[in-house]
Amino acid sequence: MKRCVIIVVMLVLGTVGAFAQKTTKEKSNEEASYVLADLSYMNDAIFMGRRDSIAAPYLLPSIGYYDKSGLFADITASYLTSSGNQRVDLFYVTGGYLFEAKKWSGGLSGTAYFYNQDSYNVQSEVVADITGLLSYDFKLMELSVYASSYFNKNGSPDLFLGFIVDKPIYALKRNLLIDPRFSVFAGSQYFYQEYYTTSRLGNRKGQGNGQGGTSTADVVTNVEIAEASEFNVLNLELSLPLHYQYKHLIFSFTPTWAFPQTSATLTTDDGVYEEDLESVFYWSVGISYWFKTKKN
Repeated sequence: MKRCVIIVVMLVLGTVGAFAQKTTKEKSNEEASYVLADLSYMNDAIFMGRRDSIAAPYLLPSIGYYDKSGLFADITASYLTSSGNQRVDLFYVTGGYLFEAKKWSGGLSGTAYFYNQDSYNVQSEVVADITGLLSYDFKLMELSVYASSYFNKNGSPDLFLGFIVDKPIYALKRNLLIDPRFSVFAGSQYFYQEYYTTSRLGNRKGQGNGQGGTSTADVVTNVEIAEASEFNVLNLELSLPLHYQYKHLIFSFTPTWAFPQTSATLTTDDGVYEEDLESVFYWSVGISYWFKTKKN
């Protein structure tokens, strides 16, 4: 019987950006192109361990095409489901290339982000990213190296590097994948400085409500983060992705514990403050359906 396993590329978004997509690949005597449709729910938007003071739960429908050559394209919408704000908060498009050769695997992708003007997502000033991942299977564990550049709307681009150690464990005739994972991410914080300037301190970009619950279009608080240009460890994560495949359906659940590092030193019009970072637990759940489009 032909079986399909899940290649999970968890970069930092709950993985980092849109390249953190669940993909499937046929493990049989023939490679195949396929379409993957997914519906996921994420209880909060976390990026590099950072989040807004108000939770941003998302329902994420997506559809992607994955060619047997390794090329892929994916479109995702993020619908904000919080009681006070319900809207399409984000729309993003990803394209790239995935490969697997013996013990090596990885890929390269580019993503364009289109945020709602009222979004209080911690990434809401990001407009695009370029991301790469390279993994090697040591049998006892898999080691991955992640690198990306995130481009901000009004600020300098961010550079991120990450190291991911995981151990895929298969059960139930390889239909169940348990993948305990430890990740370390480091980088700059220009994205965070832009987010604080536009959202966190009440400077909401449109008429939406976030922290503070009001729009302050007539008063703008200027914010500078002393560590924005520095390259520091930003986040440590422990996660336990679970994936179960039944025929062409894939069920997934991923609990994650994030331990943010390097508190930001904020300079505003009112003074200098040091951010109080706290560890956070968040999770996502989803269901995917895939089908082949052509064979060799």
